[in-house]
Amino acid sequence: MGFSTVITCFWAFWGIIENFHEGWHYESLLPNVGLMFVQYLSPMLIFMGVTLISISRPRFGGGLHVIFALLVAWFFQALTNTVTLFLIVPLIGIGALYWFGRPQPRKIAVSLAIGLPILTLIISGIEPVLRVSQRIDDGNLQARLVYGNGVNLIWAADGPGWPRTGTNWYEAQQMCQRLSEDGLSVAAVPQHIWRLPTVDEAVRSMARHSQNSSGVWDAEIAKATYKTTPDKESPLWNVHSQVIYWWTATEADEEHAYIIAYDGKVWSRAKQFSPAYLGLRCVKQP
Repeated sequence: MGFSTVITCFWAFWGIIENFHEGWHYESLLPNVGLMFVQYLSPMLIFMGVTLISISRPRFGGGLHVIFALLVAWFFQALTNTVTLFLIVPLIGIGALYWFGRPQPRKIAVSLAIGLPILTLIISGIEPVLRVSQRIDDGNLQARLVYGNGVNLIWAADGPGWPRTGTNWYEAQQMCQRLSEDGLSVAAVPQHIWRLPTVDEAVRSMARHSQNSSGVWDAEIAKATYKTTPDKESPLWNVHSQVIYWWTATEADEEHAYIIAYDGKVWSRAKQFSPAYLGLRCVKQP
C-alpha cells in the first residue's frame, strides 16, 4: 500500500504543477476545471482508485496492477529500459505484494491512500494557483513595442506572426520572413521585414507584472538567468493560448534550435519538433 500511495502522491504533485504550467488557459472556468481533471489529475485519481480497490480486495487489485503493466507495454510497444524499470516492473511488483499481502488496519490504510495524495495536491498547488490568479492580462493582442534590458523590438500581433497553434522551426522561420508589414497577412514571397527573435533577445525581453525580469543569456553554458522569474503575461504572452514555448532564431546545431518558455527557461529541441504548445512570435525593429 505504501508504494501505491507514493506513486499516487507523485501523480498528484506532477498533475497539479503541469495543470497550471501548460493548462488553465481557457477564458471560462468550466473548461479549465474539466481539462485539469481529465488530462492532469486523472493519473492520480486512477492510481488512488486502484489502491482503494487493492486494499479492500487485494487479489483483484493485484491483478489490476498486472493488467496495467500489460497496457503500458502495449502502449509503448517498443519497450525501453526506462519504461521497463520505472513502469512495468514496479506495477508487477506492487501487484504481487497485494496478491500475497493484506494492508492492515484497513481504515488507516484507506485514510492514508486518500489523505496523503490530497495533501500533496493542496501543498503543491498553492504557489501555482496564486501565481496564475495574479497574472496580468491587458487583453491587447495587437503588435506591441517592448523595450528594456538592452532590447527594443516590436512583437507581432495575434495572427500568422503570433499563432495560437504549434509549428516546427523551419515553418516558423518562413512564416516570419513572409509576414506583411502590418503582421496580419502572409505574402507569397519573403518580405524580410519580420524575423524570429534570437534567444538572447527573448531572454532579455521576458517580464513579470509589467517589469522586465533582467534576463541574461550565457551562450557558453546555454543557460538563462533572471532576477525575477518571468510568467505568462501581457504584453509578450497570451494567457488564453495553449502556446507556452516559442521558437527562437538561434540554432544549437544543424538539427536543433533553442526554444524559450514563458517562465524564461531555455532548451534545445529538434527543428522538426512541432507540438501544439510550441509556437512563435515574430519581431521587427521599431
